[in-house]
Amino acid sequence: MPAPTRPSPPPLRVETRRVVLVGAALWAIALVVVLVLPVDAVWVWTCVCGLVLAVLGLALMRWQQRS
Repeated sequence: MPAPTRPSPPPLRVETRRVVLVGAALWAIALVVVLVLPVDAVWVWTCVCGLVLAVLGLALMRWQQRS
């Protein structure tokens, strides 16, 4: 494997809480849209699962900050 020609850039600092909250908001908007439109129930459950995973992610991040 050849050696890199340039050094690696420094890691980015990202506010993961904000990213998860934006994702949860997008899932909530998608859920409202899916509930208004006549679509298959799979899409409704997909949006619900996205929201549940976002809430679990927020809880996990809070738990990790405490320890």
